[in-house]
Amino acid sequence: MIKFFQKVLKSLKTRPNGPVEGTLDSSQRPSPSKHPKSGPAAEPDRQDSPRPSAERKHRSRDGHKRQPPGRPSPKPRRKPAGKPWDVSKFKVLPVEGKTRFHDFDLPQSLMHAISDLGFQYCTPIQTEILPSTLSGKDASGRAQTGTGKTAAFLITVITRLLNNPIKDRRKAGRPRVLVLAPTRELVLQIVEEARQLAKYTQLTIQPVFGGMDYEKQRRQLVSKNVDIIVATPGRLLDFQRRRDLNLKKVEILIIDEADRMLDMGFIPDVRKIIYSTPKKDHRQTLLFSATLTAEVVRLASQWTRDPITVEIEPEQIAVDTVDQIVYIVTTEEKFALLYNIIVKQDLKRVLIFCNRRDEVRRLADKLKRHGINCNELSGDVPQKKRLRRLDDFKKGKIRALVATDVAGRGIHIDSMDHVVNYTLPRDPEGYVHRIGRTGRAGAAGTSISFADEEDGFYLAPIEEFMGRELNCIQPQADWLEKPMPVRIISKPHSRHKRGSRPGGSRRKRPPRRRTRRTNTAPRKNS
Repeated sequence: MIKFFQKVLKSLKTRPNGPVEGTLDSSQRPSPSKHPKSGPAAEPDRQDSPRPSAERKHRSRDGHKRQPPGRPSPKPRRKPAGKPWDVSKFKVLPVEGKTRFHDFDLPQSLMHAISDLGFQYCTPIQTEILPSTLSGKDASGRAQTGTGKTAAFLITVITRLLNNPIKDRRKAGRPRVLVLAPTRELVLQIVEEARQLAKYTQLTIQPVFGGMDYEKQRRQLVSKNVDIIVATPGRLLDFQRRRDLNLKKVEILIIDEADRMLDMGFIPDVRKIIYSTPKKDHRQTLLFSATLTAEVVRLASQWTRDPITVEIEPEQIAVDTVDQIVYIVTTEEKFALLYNIIVKQDLKRVLIFCNRRDEVRRLADKLKRHGINCNELSGDVPQKKRLRRLDDFKKGKIRALVATDVAGRGIHIDSMDHVVNYTLPRDPEGYVHRIGRTGRAGAAGTSISFADEEDGFYLAPIEEFMGRELNCIQPQADWLEKPMPVRIISKPHSRHKRGSRPGGSRRKRPPRRRTRRTNTAPRKNS
Protein backbone atom coordinates (compact mmCIF):
# COMPACT_ATOMS: atom_id res chain seq x y z
CA MET A 1 0.00 0.00 0.00
CA ILE A 2 2.82 2.40 0.81
CA LYS A 3 4.49 1.69 -2.53
CA PHE A 4 1.19 2.46 -4.33
CA PHE A 5 0.90 5.95 -2.77
CA GLN A 6 4.53 6.68 -3.54
CA LYS A 7 3.90 5.92 -7.25
CA VAL A 8 0.85 8.22 -7.27
CA LEU A 9 2.78 11.12 -5.73
CA LYS A 10 5.64 10.59 -8.18
CA SER A 11 3.24 10.67 -11.17
CA LEU A 12 1.68 13.92 -9.90
CA LYS A 13 5.09 15.58 -9.59
CA THR A 14 6.10 14.59 -13.10
CA ARG A 15 2.74 15.74 -14.68
CA PRO A 16 3.22 18.75 -17.08
CA ASN A 17 1.63 22.14 -16.32
CA GLY A 18 -0.60 22.10 -19.39
CA PRO A 19 -4.28 21.42 -19.38
CA VAL A 20 -5.58 18.05 -18.38
CA GLU A 21 -6.49 15.77 -21.18
CA GLY A 22 -10.09 16.20 -22.27
CA THR A 23 -10.31 19.87 -21.21
CA LEU A 24 -9.90 23.17 -23.08
CA ASP A 25 -7.64 26.00 -22.08
CA SER A 26 -8.76 29.63 -22.04
CA SER A 27 -7.54 30.26 -25.63
CA GLN A 28 -9.55 27.33 -27.00
CA ARG A 29 -12.81 28.20 -25.19
CA PRO A 30 -15.46 29.82 -27.40
CA SER A 31 -16.10 33.46 -26.66
CA PRO A 32 -19.68 34.36 -25.80
CA SER A 33 -21.62 35.77 -28.73
CA LYS A 34 -22.61 39.41 -28.58
CA HIS A 35 -25.73 38.73 -30.64
CA PRO A 36 -28.55 36.49 -29.49
CA LYS A 37 -28.60 33.02 -31.04
CA SER A 38 -31.48 32.30 -33.33
CA GLY A 39 -33.07 29.09 -34.39
CA PRO A 40 -34.88 26.33 -32.59
CA ALA A 41 -31.65 24.47 -31.88
CA ALA A 42 -30.10 27.48 -30.16
CA GLU A 43 -29.68 27.00 -26.45
CA PRO A 44 -29.11 29.81 -23.95
CA ASP A 45 -25.60 30.28 -22.65
CA ARG A 46 -25.17 28.82 -19.21
CA GLN A 47 -23.29 31.89 -17.95
CA ASP A 48 -26.10 34.25 -19.01
CA SER A 49 -28.98 32.02 -17.98
CA PRO A 50 -30.79 32.96 -14.78
CA ARG A 51 -30.55 30.75 -11.74
CA PRO A 52 -33.99 30.49 -10.21
CA SER A 53 -32.78 28.49 -7.24
CA ALA A 54 -30.19 31.12 -6.21
CA GLU A 55 -32.64 33.95 -6.77
CA ARG A 56 -35.27 32.17 -4.71
CA LYS A 57 -32.83 31.95 -1.82
CA HIS A 58 -32.49 35.72 -1.67
CA ARG A 59 -36.18 36.50 -1.73
CA SER A 60 -38.01 37.34 1.46
CA ARG A 61 -41.37 35.96 2.45
CA ASP A 62 -43.22 38.91 0.95
CA GLY A 63 -41.57 38.30 -2.45
CA HIS A 64 -39.14 41.20 -2.44
CA LYS A 65 -35.50 40.68 -3.27
CA ARG A 66 -33.01 40.64 -0.45
CA GLN A 67 -29.38 41.55 -0.69
CA PRO A 68 -27.26 38.34 -1.00
CA PRO A 69 -24.89 37.78 1.90
CA GLY A 70 -21.36 39.06 1.45
CA ARG A 71 -22.35 42.00 -0.77
CA PRO A 72 -22.42 45.58 0.53
CA SER A 73 -25.91 46.94 1.00
CA PRO A 74 -26.83 49.73 -1.39
CA LYS A 75 -26.88 53.27 0.02
CA PRO A 76 -30.39 54.50 0.82
CA ARG A 77 -31.72 57.11 -1.50
CA ARG A 78 -31.94 60.54 0.03
CA LYS A 79 -35.37 62.06 0.06
CA PRO A 80 -35.55 65.34 -1.75
CA ALA A 81 -35.24 68.10 0.82
CA GLY A 82 -38.23 70.39 1.11
CA LYS A 83 -38.12 74.11 0.85
CA PRO A 84 -36.23 75.72 3.76
CA TRP A 85 -38.35 77.54 6.34
CA ASP A 86 -38.52 81.27 5.92
CA VAL A 87 -39.57 84.01 8.33
CA SER A 88 -42.19 85.11 5.81
CA LYS A 89 -44.21 82.02 6.82
CA PHE A 90 -44.44 83.38 10.38
CA LYS A 91 -46.91 86.22 9.97
CA VAL A 92 -47.84 88.35 12.97
CA LEU A 93 -49.65 91.62 12.46
CA PRO A 94 -48.17 94.66 14.21
CA VAL A 95 -50.36 95.92 17.06
CA GLU A 96 -49.92 99.23 18.81
CA GLY A 97 -48.53 98.80 22.32
CA LYS A 98 -47.25 95.25 21.68
CA THR A 99 -43.81 94.05 20.63
CA ARG A 100 -43.36 91.22 18.13
CA PHE A 101 -40.40 88.87 18.01
CA HIS A 102 -39.96 90.05 14.43
CA ASP A 103 -38.88 93.42 15.83
CA PHE A 104 -35.63 91.86 17.08
CA ASP A 105 -32.85 90.57 14.85
CA LEU A 106 -33.18 86.91 15.89
CA PRO A 107 -31.68 83.95 13.98
CA GLN A 108 -33.99 82.20 11.55
CA SER A 109 -33.74 78.81 13.31
CA LEU A 110 -34.81 80.46 16.58
CA MET A 111 -37.73 82.21 14.87
CA HIS A 112 -38.78 78.85 13.44
CA ALA A 113 -38.99 77.37 16.95
CA ILE A 114 -40.84 80.44 18.26
CA SER A 115 -43.34 80.02 15.44
CA ASP A 116 -43.88 76.35 16.35
CA LEU A 117 -44.52 77.29 19.99
CA GLY A 118 -47.17 79.79 18.93
CA PHE A 119 -45.52 82.86 20.48
CA GLN A 120 -46.64 86.02 18.71
CA TYR A 121 -46.12 88.99 21.01
CA CYS A 122 -43.61 89.51 23.83
CA THR A 123 -44.65 89.58 27.46
CA PRO A 124 -43.93 92.76 29.46
CA ILE A 125 -40.63 91.50 30.86
CA GLN A 126 -39.52 90.29 27.42
CA THR A 127 -40.35 93.65 25.90
CA GLU A 128 -38.30 95.51 28.52
CA ILE A 129 -35.30 93.21 28.92
CA LEU A 130 -34.59 91.75 25.46
CA PRO A 131 -33.25 94.94 23.81
CA SER A 132 -30.57 95.26 26.51
CA THR A 133 -29.65 91.60 26.96
CA LEU A 134 -29.40 90.97 23.21
CA SER A 135 -26.84 93.78 23.06
CA GLY A 136 -24.72 92.06 25.73
CA LYS A 137 -25.63 94.09 28.83
CA ASP A 138 -26.10 92.63 32.30
CA ALA A 139 -29.58 92.67 33.80
CA SER A 140 -31.42 92.00 37.05
CA GLY A 141 -35.14 91.45 36.88
CA ARG A 142 -37.95 91.22 39.38
CA ALA A 143 -40.52 88.84 38.03
CA GLN A 144 -42.56 85.90 39.29
CA THR A 145 -43.02 82.59 37.55
CA GLY A 146 -45.33 82.66 34.56
CA THR A 147 -44.18 86.03 33.23
CA GLY A 148 -42.07 84.65 30.38
CA LYS A 149 -38.70 85.41 32.01
CA THR A 150 -37.39 81.91 31.20
CA ALA A 151 -38.02 82.43 27.49
CA ALA A 152 -36.49 85.91 27.78
CA PHE A 153 -33.06 84.74 28.93
CA LEU A 154 -33.16 81.61 26.73
CA ILE A 155 -33.75 83.72 23.61
CA THR A 156 -30.78 85.88 24.65
CA VAL A 157 -28.57 82.82 25.19
CA ILE A 158 -29.46 81.03 21.95
CA THR A 159 -29.02 84.20 19.89
CA ARG A 160 -25.57 84.82 21.42
CA LEU A 161 -24.38 81.26 20.76
CA LEU A 162 -25.65 81.15 17.17
CA ASN A 163 -24.22 84.53 16.24
CA ASN A 164 -20.82 83.73 17.79
CA PRO A 165 -19.97 80.10 17.00
CA ILE A 166 -16.65 78.58 18.09
CA LYS A 167 -14.81 76.98 15.19
CA ASP A 168 -11.84 75.72 17.17
CA ARG A 169 -11.87 72.36 18.88
CA ARG A 170 -13.38 72.48 22.37
CA LYS A 171 -12.73 70.27 25.35
CA ALA A 172 -15.59 68.32 26.95
CA GLY A 173 -16.99 69.60 30.23
CA ARG A 174 -16.52 73.29 29.36
CA PRO A 175 -19.93 74.91 28.83
CA ARG A 176 -20.47 78.31 27.30
CA VAL A 177 -23.63 79.09 29.29
CA LEU A 178 -24.44 78.24 32.92
CA VAL A 179 -27.94 78.53 34.41
CA LEU A 180 -28.37 78.05 38.18
CA ALA A 181 -31.76 77.13 39.66
CA PRO A 182 -32.75 76.20 43.24
CA THR A 183 -34.78 73.01 42.60
CA ARG A 184 -34.64 69.99 40.35
CA GLU A 185 -38.14 70.62 39.01
CA LEU A 186 -37.20 74.12 37.90
CA VAL A 187 -34.04 72.76 36.24
CA LEU A 188 -36.11 70.29 34.20
CA GLN A 189 -38.58 73.02 33.23
CA ILE A 190 -35.79 75.29 31.96
CA VAL A 191 -34.17 72.42 30.03
CA GLU A 192 -37.48 71.51 28.41
CA GLU A 193 -38.10 75.08 27.24
CA ALA A 194 -34.49 75.43 26.06
CA ARG A 195 -34.72 72.28 23.93
CA GLN A 196 -37.97 73.48 22.40
CA LEU A 197 -36.37 76.79 21.40
CA ALA A 198 -33.13 75.17 20.17
CA LYS A 199 -34.61 72.20 18.30
CA TYR A 200 -33.58 73.58 14.90
CA THR A 201 -30.00 74.21 16.01
CA GLN A 202 -27.02 72.02 16.89
CA LEU A 203 -26.79 73.30 20.46
CA THR A 204 -26.53 70.74 23.28
CA ILE A 205 -28.29 71.29 26.61
CA GLN A 206 -27.49 69.22 29.69
CA PRO A 207 -29.32 69.19 33.06
CA VAL A 208 -27.28 68.61 36.23
CA PHE A 209 -29.09 67.94 39.52
CA GLY A 210 -29.03 65.62 42.50
CA GLY A 211 -31.17 62.58 43.15
CA MET A 212 -30.19 60.87 39.88
CA ASP A 213 -27.38 58.57 38.79
CA TYR A 214 -24.11 60.44 39.28
CA GLU A 215 -22.03 58.34 36.88
CA LYS A 216 -24.63 58.63 34.13
CA GLN A 217 -24.58 62.43 34.34
CA ARG A 218 -20.78 62.43 34.47
CA ARG A 219 -20.55 60.36 31.28
CA GLN A 220 -22.89 62.77 29.52
CA LEU A 221 -20.69 65.69 30.53
CA VAL A 222 -17.30 64.24 29.58
CA SER A 223 -18.35 62.43 26.40
CA LYS A 224 -19.42 65.46 24.35
CA ASN A 225 -19.24 69.23 24.11
CA VAL A 226 -22.03 70.87 26.09
CA ASP A 227 -23.16 74.38 25.22
CA ILE A 228 -25.70 75.07 27.97
CA ILE A 229 -25.74 73.55 31.47
CA VAL A 230 -28.75 74.02 33.75
CA ALA A 231 -27.87 72.91 37.27
CA THR A 232 -28.60 73.00 40.96
CA PRO A 233 -25.65 74.30 43.02
CA GLY A 234 -24.95 71.15 45.06
CA ARG A 235 -24.51 68.65 42.23
CA LEU A 236 -22.58 71.18 40.15
CA LEU A 237 -20.01 71.56 42.93
CA ASP A 238 -19.65 67.76 43.10
CA PHE A 239 -18.60 67.68 39.45
CA GLN A 240 -16.23 70.59 39.99
CA ARG A 241 -14.50 68.88 42.91
CA ARG A 242 -13.85 65.82 40.74
CA ARG A 243 -12.64 68.10 37.93
CA ASP A 244 -15.22 66.75 35.52
CA LEU A 245 -16.43 70.29 34.90
CA ASN A 246 -14.55 73.49 34.13
CA LEU A 247 -16.34 76.85 34.16
CA LYS A 248 -13.46 79.01 32.89
CA LYS A 249 -15.08 79.36 29.45
CA VAL A 250 -18.54 80.47 30.61
CA GLU A 251 -19.76 83.40 28.54
CA ILE A 252 -23.22 83.91 30.09
CA LEU A 253 -24.17 83.25 33.72
CA ILE A 254 -27.85 83.19 34.70
CA ILE A 255 -29.12 82.98 38.29
CA ASP A 256 -32.83 82.21 38.45
CA GLU A 257 -34.95 82.74 41.57
CA ALA A 258 -32.15 84.22 43.64
CA ASP A 259 -34.51 84.94 46.54
CA ARG A 260 -35.42 81.26 46.83
CA MET A 261 -31.74 80.31 46.79
CA LEU A 262 -31.21 82.79 49.60
CA ASP A 263 -34.02 81.25 51.65
CA MET A 264 -32.76 77.68 51.05
CA GLY A 265 -29.20 78.53 52.09
CA PHE A 266 -27.61 78.05 48.65
CA ILE A 267 -25.84 81.42 48.51
CA PRO A 268 -22.46 80.12 49.85
CA ASP A 269 -22.47 77.40 47.17
CA VAL A 270 -23.48 79.94 44.53
CA ARG A 271 -20.56 82.17 45.55
CA LYS A 272 -18.11 79.30 45.07
CA ILE A 273 -19.52 78.62 41.62
CA ILE A 274 -19.44 82.27 40.56
CA TYR A 275 -15.82 82.64 41.69
CA SER A 276 -14.86 79.71 39.42
CA THR A 277 -16.27 81.50 36.35
CA PRO A 278 -14.56 84.37 34.50
CA LYS A 279 -14.69 87.79 36.11
CA LYS A 280 -17.84 89.83 35.63
CA ASP A 281 -16.04 92.08 33.14
CA HIS A 282 -15.55 89.08 30.84
CA ARG A 283 -19.02 87.51 31.08
CA GLN A 284 -22.65 88.52 30.81
CA THR A 285 -24.68 88.00 34.01
CA LEU A 286 -28.47 87.88 34.32
CA LEU A 287 -30.15 87.65 37.74
CA PHE A 288 -33.85 87.11 38.33
CA SER A 289 -35.78 87.16 41.59
CA ALA A 290 -39.40 87.28 42.68
CA THR A 291 -38.54 90.05 45.14
CA LEU A 292 -35.63 92.48 45.11
CA THR A 293 -34.83 92.60 48.81
CA ALA A 294 -31.85 94.51 50.16
CA GLU A 295 -29.72 91.37 50.27
CA VAL A 296 -30.69 90.32 46.72
CA VAL A 297 -29.82 93.83 45.47
CA ARG A 298 -26.45 93.62 47.24
CA LEU A 299 -25.73 90.25 45.62
CA ALA A 300 -26.73 91.61 42.21
CA SER A 301 -24.31 94.53 42.60
CA GLN A 302 -21.48 92.10 43.45
CA TRP A 303 -22.09 89.71 40.57
CA THR A 304 -23.20 92.03 37.74
CA ARG A 305 -21.63 94.97 35.89
CA ASP A 306 -23.81 98.11 35.47
CA PRO A 307 -27.02 96.07 35.13
CA ILE A 308 -30.33 97.35 33.94
CA THR A 309 -33.15 96.66 36.40
CA VAL A 310 -36.56 95.51 35.21
CA GLU A 311 -39.41 95.19 37.69
CA ILE A 312 -42.73 93.53 36.92
CA GLU A 313 -45.10 94.20 39.81
CA PRO A 314 -46.79 91.10 41.26
CA GLU A 315 -50.28 92.52 40.82
CA GLN A 316 -49.72 92.62 37.07
CA ILE A 317 -49.64 88.83 37.11
CA ALA A 318 -51.56 87.65 40.12
CA VAL A 319 -54.52 90.03 39.86
CA ASP A 320 -55.03 90.54 36.16
CA THR A 321 -54.77 86.94 34.93
CA VAL A 322 -55.84 84.80 37.93
CA ASP A 323 -59.31 84.77 39.47
CA GLN A 324 -58.62 84.46 43.21
CA ILE A 325 -61.30 83.02 45.51
CA VAL A 326 -60.95 82.56 49.27
CA TYR A 327 -63.47 80.35 51.11
CA ILE A 328 -64.03 80.97 54.83
CA VAL A 329 -64.39 77.48 56.33
CA THR A 330 -63.55 75.50 59.44
CA THR A 331 -60.84 72.85 59.61
CA GLU A 332 -63.45 70.04 59.54
CA GLU A 333 -65.14 71.44 56.43
CA LYS A 334 -62.03 71.82 54.28
CA PHE A 335 -61.89 68.29 52.85
CA ALA A 336 -65.61 68.15 52.01
CA LEU A 337 -65.33 71.48 50.21
CA LEU A 338 -62.25 70.34 48.28
CA TYR A 339 -63.92 67.09 47.21
CA ASN A 340 -67.12 68.81 46.04
CA ILE A 341 -65.18 71.46 44.11
CA ILE A 342 -63.27 68.76 42.20
CA VAL A 343 -66.33 66.59 41.54
CA LYS A 344 -69.09 69.15 40.95
CA GLN A 345 -66.95 71.43 38.79
CA ASP A 346 -65.54 68.34 37.03
CA LEU A 347 -61.94 69.51 37.29
CA LYS A 348 -59.74 67.37 35.05
CA ARG A 349 -56.43 68.60 36.47
CA VAL A 350 -55.90 70.43 39.76
CA LEU A 351 -52.77 71.21 41.76
CA ILE A 352 -53.23 71.27 45.57
CA PHE A 353 -50.68 72.86 47.90
CA CYS A 354 -50.01 72.05 51.55
CA ASN A 355 -47.38 73.42 53.90
CA ARG A 356 -45.94 70.21 55.36
CA ARG A 357 -45.09 66.76 54.08
CA ASP A 358 -47.33 64.96 56.56
CA GLU A 359 -50.27 67.11 55.43
CA VAL A 360 -49.54 66.18 51.82
CA ARG A 361 -49.43 62.48 52.64
CA ARG A 362 -52.67 62.48 54.69
CA LEU A 363 -54.61 64.52 52.14
CA ALA A 364 -53.48 62.34 49.22
CA ASP A 365 -54.51 59.16 51.05
CA LYS A 366 -57.88 60.65 51.91
CA LEU A 367 -58.58 61.67 48.32
CA LYS A 368 -57.68 58.18 47.11
CA ARG A 369 -60.10 56.62 49.60
CA HIS A 370 -62.85 58.81 48.17
CA GLY A 371 -62.21 57.80 44.56
CA ILE A 372 -60.11 60.75 43.37
CA ASN A 373 -57.16 59.68 41.21
CA CYS A 374 -54.35 61.62 42.83
CA ASN A 375 -50.74 61.39 43.92
CA GLU A 376 -48.33 63.27 46.17
CA LEU A 377 -45.24 65.29 45.35
CA SER A 378 -42.94 66.08 48.25
CA GLY A 379 -39.37 65.71 49.42
CA ASP A 380 -40.14 62.23 50.79
CA VAL A 381 -40.75 60.91 47.27
CA PRO A 382 -37.62 59.69 45.41
CA GLN A 383 -36.56 61.74 42.42
CA LYS A 384 -37.43 59.13 39.78
CA LYS A 385 -40.95 58.74 41.17
CA ARG A 386 -41.36 62.51 41.34
CA LEU A 387 -40.45 62.86 37.67
CA ARG A 388 -42.75 60.02 36.67
CA ARG A 389 -45.68 61.40 38.67
CA LEU A 390 -45.12 64.88 37.30
CA ASP A 391 -45.07 63.48 33.76
CA ASP A 392 -48.30 61.53 34.40
CA PHE A 393 -49.91 64.70 35.75
CA LYS A 394 -48.90 66.62 32.65
CA LYS A 395 -50.35 63.89 30.40
CA GLY A 396 -53.65 63.87 32.31
CA LYS A 397 -53.23 60.42 33.87
CA ILE A 398 -53.49 61.92 37.37
CA ARG A 399 -56.44 64.13 38.22
CA ALA A 400 -55.10 65.79 41.36
CA LEU A 401 -51.54 66.35 42.52
CA VAL A 402 -50.88 67.27 46.16
CA ALA A 403 -47.53 69.03 46.61
CA THR A 404 -45.42 71.10 48.95
CA ASP A 405 -43.97 74.48 48.02
CA VAL A 406 -40.45 73.20 47.29
CA ALA A 407 -41.64 70.19 45.26
CA GLY A 408 -44.17 72.27 43.35
CA ARG A 409 -41.60 74.90 42.46
CA GLY A 410 -40.95 74.91 38.75
CA ILE A 411 -44.07 72.98 37.70
CA HIS A 412 -44.96 74.37 34.29
CA ILE A 413 -48.07 72.82 32.78
CA ASP A 414 -50.04 74.35 29.97
CA SER A 415 -53.83 74.66 30.29
CA MET A 416 -53.88 74.04 34.06
CA ASP A 417 -56.82 76.15 35.16
CA HIS A 418 -57.08 75.54 38.92
CA VAL A 419 -54.69 75.75 41.86
CA VAL A 420 -55.94 75.09 45.41
CA ASN A 421 -54.25 76.34 48.58
CA TYR A 422 -55.46 73.73 51.07
CA THR A 423 -53.37 75.53 53.67
CA LEU A 424 -52.23 79.11 53.15
CA PRO A 425 -48.47 79.73 53.01
CA ARG A 426 -46.79 81.53 55.87
CA ASP A 427 -45.13 84.14 53.64
CA PRO A 428 -46.92 86.28 51.04
CA GLU A 429 -44.30 85.53 48.36
CA GLY A 430 -45.12 81.84 48.59
CA TYR A 431 -48.75 82.67 47.80
CA VAL A 432 -47.73 84.48 44.63
CA HIS A 433 -45.51 81.57 43.60
CA ARG A 434 -48.33 79.08 44.15
CA ILE A 435 -50.95 80.87 42.12
CA GLY A 436 -48.30 81.44 39.44
CA ARG A 437 -48.70 77.76 38.48
CA THR A 438 -51.89 78.85 36.69
CA GLY A 439 -52.50 81.89 34.54
CA ARG A 440 -49.04 81.57 33.03
CA ALA A 441 -47.85 83.97 30.35
CA GLY A 442 -51.10 85.93 30.37
CA ALA A 443 -53.49 82.95 30.28
CA ALA A 444 -56.57 82.89 32.51
CA GLY A 445 -56.62 80.76 35.65
CA THR A 446 -58.40 80.24 38.97
CA SER A 447 -56.87 80.14 42.45
CA ILE A 448 -58.93 78.73 45.34
CA SER A 449 -57.76 79.15 48.94
CA PHE A 450 -59.18 77.85 52.23
CA ALA A 451 -58.99 80.14 55.26
CA ASP A 452 -59.77 78.30 58.50
CA GLU A 453 -59.35 79.37 62.11
CA GLU A 454 -55.55 79.40 61.83
CA ASP A 455 -54.89 80.38 58.20
CA GLY A 456 -57.23 83.40 58.38
CA PHE A 457 -54.50 85.38 60.13
CA TYR A 458 -52.27 85.21 57.02
CA LEU A 459 -54.75 86.91 54.68
CA ALA A 460 -53.83 90.47 55.75
CA PRO A 461 -50.08 90.14 54.92
CA ILE A 462 -50.95 88.64 51.52
CA GLU A 463 -53.33 91.52 50.74
CA GLU A 464 -50.73 94.05 51.85
CA PHE A 465 -48.05 92.43 49.68
CA MET A 466 -50.30 92.39 46.60
CA GLY A 467 -51.83 95.80 47.24
CA ARG A 468 -55.48 94.73 47.00
CA GLU A 469 -58.15 92.86 48.92
CA LEU A 470 -58.96 89.22 48.30
CA ASN A 471 -62.46 88.02 47.54
CA CYS A 472 -63.51 86.10 50.70
CA ILE A 473 -66.87 84.28 50.49
CA GLN A 474 -68.83 81.57 52.27
CA PRO A 475 -69.21 78.25 50.42
CA GLN A 476 -72.60 76.88 49.43
CA ALA A 477 -74.30 74.59 51.93
CA ASP A 478 -74.43 71.57 49.59
CA TRP A 479 -70.68 71.90 48.95
CA LEU A 480 -70.00 71.16 52.61
CA GLU A 481 -71.70 67.76 52.63
CA LYS A 482 -69.23 65.06 53.64
CA PRO A 483 -68.66 62.44 50.94
CA MET A 484 -68.72 58.71 51.58
CA PRO A 485 -65.47 56.83 51.00
CA VAL A 486 -65.60 54.47 48.04
CA ARG A 487 -62.21 52.89 48.49
CA ILE A 488 -60.88 51.44 51.73
CA ILE A 489 -57.16 50.95 52.01
CA SER A 490 -56.76 47.88 54.25
CA LYS A 491 -53.51 47.20 56.00
CA PRO A 492 -52.12 43.67 55.62
CA HIS A 493 -52.45 41.53 58.75
CA SER A 494 -49.34 39.84 60.04
CA ARG A 495 -51.17 36.88 61.64
CA HIS A 496 -53.09 34.32 59.59
CA LYS A 497 -56.56 33.15 60.45
CA ARG A 498 -57.01 29.60 61.63
CA GLY A 499 -57.35 27.27 58.69
CA SER A 500 -55.86 29.69 56.18
CA ARG A 501 -52.22 29.05 56.95
CA PRO A 502 -50.30 27.39 54.11
CA GLY A 503 -49.58 23.74 54.76
CA GLY A 504 -52.68 23.04 56.89
CA SER A 505 -54.53 24.54 59.80
CA ARG A 506 -52.54 22.77 62.47
CA ARG A 507 -49.58 24.70 63.74
CA LYS A 508 -46.39 22.72 64.01
CA ARG A 509 -44.67 22.72 67.35
CA PRO A 510 -41.32 24.48 67.15
CA PRO A 511 -38.31 22.26 67.83
CA ARG A 512 -37.17 22.18 71.41
CA ARG A 513 -33.91 23.90 72.06
CA ARG A 514 -31.32 21.78 73.78
CA THR A 515 -29.43 23.48 76.53
CA ARG A 516 -25.77 22.71 76.81
CA ARG A 517 -24.76 21.26 80.13
CA THR A 518 -21.93 22.96 81.87
CA ASN A 519 -19.67 21.32 84.39
CA THR A 520 -20.08 23.28 87.60
CA ALA A 521 -17.66 21.14 89.59
CA PRO A 522 -14.51 22.97 90.72
CA ARG A 523 -11.39 22.23 88.80
CA LYS A 524 -8.62 20.34 90.51
CA ASN A 525 -5.32 22.05 90.75
CA SER A 526 -2.80 20.20 88.62
